[in-house]
Order: sequence, then structure tokens, then C-alpha cells
Amino acid sequence: MIKTEHKIRGLGARYNASYNFFQKNIEVGRGDKAAIYYENRFYTYQEIDTSANQFGAALKELNIEMEQRVLLLLHDSPEFIISFFGAIKVGAIPIPANTLLPLKDYEFLLNNSRSKVLVTTCERWEELKVFKNRLLFLKHVILVDGENQPLKEADEHSFYDLIKGKDKDLPPCYSNINDQAFWLYTSGSTGEPKGVIHLQTDMEEAFKNYAKNILQITENDITFSASKLFFAYGLGNGMYFPLGAGATTVLMPDRPTAEKVFETIEKYRPTIFFGVPTLYGSMLNYLEKTKKNYDLSSIRLCVSAGEALPASYIEQWKKVFNLDIIDGIGSTESLHIYLSNQVNQIRQGSTGKVVPGYEAKIVDEDGQEAAVNEVGDLLIKGESIAASYWNLNEENKKKFIGDWLVTGDKYFKDEDGFYWYAGRIDDMMKVNGIWVSPIEIENALLSHPDILETAVVAVNDENNLIKPKAYIVLKAGVEPKEELKLEFKGFIKKVLAPYKYPRVIEFVNELPKTTTGKIQRFKLRG
Repeated sequence: MIKTEHKIRGLGARYNASYNFFQKNIEVGRGDKAAIYYENRFYTYQEIDTSANQFGAALKELNIEMEQRVLLLLHDSPEFIISFFGAIKVGAIPIPANTLLPLKDYEFLLNNSRSKVLVTTCERWEELKVFKNRLLFLKHVILVDGENQPLKEADEHSFYDLIKGKDKDLPPCYSNINDQAFWLYTSGSTGEPKGVIHLQTDMEEAFKNYAKNILQITENDITFSASKLFFAYGLGNGMYFPLGAGATTVLMPDRPTAEKVFETIEKYRPTIFFGVPTLYGSMLNYLEKTKKNYDLSSIRLCVSAGEALPASYIEQWKKVFNLDIIDGIGSTESLHIYLSNQVNQIRQGSTGKVVPGYEAKIVDEDGQEAAVNEVGDLLIKGESIAASYWNLNEENKKKFIGDWLVTGDKYFKDEDGFYWYAGRIDDMMKVNGIWVSPIEIENALLSHPDILETAVVAVNDENNLIKPKAYIVLKAGVEPKEELKLEFKGFIKKVLAPYKYPRVIEFVNELPKTTTGKIQRFKLRG
């Protein structure tokens, strides 16, 4: 908390999000401690804080003012964190952008956010120049690898040349707890991406609720998140969780292939590892194919989020590494995880219980609280939840209802208070007059030894009745024979109610996914 002796009338008590993640650590003597491991070297808390101050001062010299947006199109790197907190320190609003989007989507993000500044690489900027004349608000481009590069335009700046010699002790702007701090864009899996507005205290609240209560993170931890910083999940895992605890984060700029992730774990010896279900599945499959062995003994805790984690992955991971995976669910709107399993409280297949600091309720079609084991719509309340979407008035009315966030997920709660994911609202299907969750069928299929990945959607049969259809990716070496389809159907009939078995099965080489690894079932529905 940044404190002042006097409030300035009209501005409220002073608060800037940068304090808890850098200056506070320096004040308690962690200035020389490694904050970041990156590309064979480490960066101390003092180094990153100094560079963030200089970046903020550089923005001020470019006449960037409070509440103006700064789009970060960067791989996981020290420059990402420097830019993020440097912008916040002067009241500008950093917006991490997904580096894996089609080129045309960046035109949308830059114009929709009205960003004045873009921070990126020379290579990426050359690609974006094809629509530069259509970027209506962009004034400056800061290139993190711009040193010794022939910068062609007056609005192009080298990151390190720009911050050189700037104020190393930049005081924070006069922001308060109700000010915007940063935006995140949703993945756009059901339409155009939506700008999610997060306030100055949201990171502190998510850190306190999840990182402290569930992860029990301390300054002795080293975190490694395979999910990138531009995702809400990865932003906590790889940035403000470790920095909030005075711990150390491992940043990996590369694409998180199974091999690269295993190599990074062995090299930097993290204590907490964060992944998504598809990554855990591919890592297990990689071990099965290569017969390699990796040392994960430094890890005390593995975490999964993004989609429901299949019980079969939990069992296999435990068998191979003797490590539990705690599964949870969060969202861009909530900033991080609000339902989670806990160490020594894991119920395989469930999303766990409500994270302390949040409230949850499941409501039926009439808005009344659902009974135990009754599927309904999940609503969440908590202090880390976003203020609103940017410039989407009608959507805000549907999504943010008083203190409650409408998550868009179907859930039920059992007698012991564990929550069970039933799918997105649009994914549920009514078979023989009974609601069926595609997740339940998918999890059952994934317990078959020949299946690597699967997605189940609703299709109409010859009588125009809804039936489940399964798209299946087979494990390497398994032949996609017709008799396998019969085997899979019979397998499901043995483990689930017979009416839930997939009437149609189609073998595919891969499933459509968002860049966060979530399966895009709407594309399979056609």
C-alpha cells in the first residue's frame, strides 16, 4: 500500500499496484534476490524495479498520460514485467496481448483498446505494418530488440535506448483502489475478444485468496508456469504470485512443448509448476512414446486450470512422478482461480471447493439456488473480479449482476461441498429428455488406454433428436479402425448410463483449441 499523510480531495487514499510486487520486497531486504530466471541468467528485484521506473519515466516523456493504454505484444520475458509495472506506476494501462493470434486480430486489439503505445519485437512490428495506416490511435512503437537496429520511423523507439538514463526512483502516480490498473482480453472463443478491466487491487486480492490460501506460497518458492503471462492464469502464476511472495519466477519464452517444459523443470528446479490439462496429457504421452525419464523432485505442487482435468491424468501423473495435481477453475473476468482442490483434499474429477475470499452459488433456470447435485449456472463473487468489459454495455448487464459474476459455466455441488464441472452453458445437451454433460463423457473416454484427446458435442440424428458425438484423437501407433468405434461405444456403456454413449465417433488428427488450450466445441458443432 502506498500511503500518504493527507488525502487530496477528489482523489481518495493513494494506492498503486506496483508497490506490493517490487518496492515492498526491496524494503524488506530482497533487493539483491533473484526475481526472475530467464535465458541462463537472473534478474534481481532491484534491477527490475529500476528498469520499471525508467520505463514509466520514458512513457511520461512520450506524453503518455493516466488511463492511456499500452499494448504488450511480448513473449514471457523480463521486458514484459518491466513494461507492465512501469506502465502501472505512471497510471497508464498495460494490456498483455496473446502472441499466438492471427495477424488481423492485432488490428482489432489495437483499435478496440485505443492503445497509444505498442511494445513488441522488430520482427512482429514488421508484420503489423501491413495495416499501420488503419491503426487510428497508435502513436509510439517500442521495440525490445531495437538496439542497433535501423529504426525507420519517428514513432519507433528502441526499448533500452529509450529507458537509458531515465529516473530510477520514479514515484508512483496518484492512483487509488478504484482506478484501472490493467486490461486483459478474453480468448474470443465465442466471438470477438472482450477487454476485461481490472482495478489496482485485483492482483493483491487474487494473490491473497489463491496463492496464499491454496498454494501457501512463500519467498522460498520458485514458480514455473507453462501458461504464458498474457493469459490471466499465467499472469498470476508467472508474475504477481511469485513477486507478491518475494519468491522467484522462471520465464520461458518458447512454445511449451512437453520436451521443452521437462527440460526447463530440470534446469531451474521450480517448486510449483502450473500447466493446463492438454499439456499434462501431452507430457504423459511424450513419456510413453520416448521412454525418457525426467527428475521432477524439486516440485512440491502441480496446478492445473483452464478446463476440467481428467481423473485419468491425475492418476497417471501420480503413478509416474508421485505428485498430486490440484485442479481449479478461474477466468479472465475473475483474474485467477476461484474454485480449487487443495493439498490433501483432492477429489478426482471435481474442481474442488470455493477458494477462501470468494463466494459461489449455483442457480437454476429461474435464478433460484439449485439443490445438491442439481446442475445449474455458476455465479461467483469476490474482490478480484473485474469492474466491467470495455465498451460493451449490453454484455456488462448480462455478465456482471450486482456483486456477482455470471461465469457461463454449468456446475453442480455434491453433499460434501465439492463442485463438479458440467461444461459451458452452450455445450450442454439434452439426450432422451435428460441433461448430459459432454465433460462426463469425455472423461470416461479418456480413461481408455488408446485415446489421447476427445471432444463430445451434440448432433441431430435422422429423427432430428439430439445425440452425443465424439471426436477422438488416438494415441501414437493406434490404428483408426472401424472396430475401435464399436469398442469405445461399448466401453462407455459399461462406465456410464447407456443413453450417454456417443452414437457417432469420428477420428481426427487434432482438435480445434484456443491458444489457452481450451477445446473449441462450437467449431465441432458446425
